[in-house]
Amino acid sequence: MASPRDHATLAERIEELLAPGGPLPIVAAGDPVLRSGTERYDGQLAPALLARFVEALRLTMRAAPGVGLAAPQVGVALRIAVIEDPAPVTEEVRVARGRVPQPFRVLVNPSYEPIGPERAAFFEGCLSVPGWQAVVARHARVRLTAEDEHGRAVDEVFTGWPARIVQHETDHLDGTLYLDRAEPRSLSSNEAMAGRWNQPTPDTAARELGFRLPR
Repeated sequence: MASPRDHATLAERIEELLAPGGPLPIVAAGDPVLRSGTERYDGQLAPALLARFVEALRLTMRAAPGVGLAAPQVGVALRIAVIEDPAPVTEEVRVARGRVPQPFRVLVNPSYEPIGPERAAFFEGCLSVPGWQAVVARHARVRLTAEDEHGRAVDEVFTGWPARIVQHETDHLDGTLYLDRAEPRSLSSNEAMAGRWNQPTPDTAARELGFRLPR
């Protein structure tokens, strides 16, 4: 169990992180904080500081821009993440990927479990691995259990792209990057994505780069 002094030190570190204002610096792959896992949130921060930290995560996610951000990505090893997706995509992409708008929400101590055997594979990126994307096969449907920033229980089923976001951000809290689950032959620069692989599904990329998709 963490001591009161440990909690004070964590709070002091977050106060220092928030002091400059504006979006927080995003930690890049290679920093141990992205691999060390996280401490379960159990009131280590005063409510006002937690609210400020959550707001900073939201600001940073939107500025990046991204559809999710986990606390380790700003150097804080607490089991907290935020997600939000306005889903500004075409109807073709929406249908192919199941990408629908998601409101801003805070996930405290989240975990997920798959519902059914179906998996879906799409290109995926990460704010902590800038400039690159790769195909990741993930559960098509998951049940998320968590709390919100006010301690209220969350128990919800996500499908399609929202399920992918939930899995990606929860993985961050376990020290897992999307590259750990990716098809290595699919790794593509953002430039290649824009010029070659911007189709609604990765079928063409799989054929031309030589990797298999789940069926």
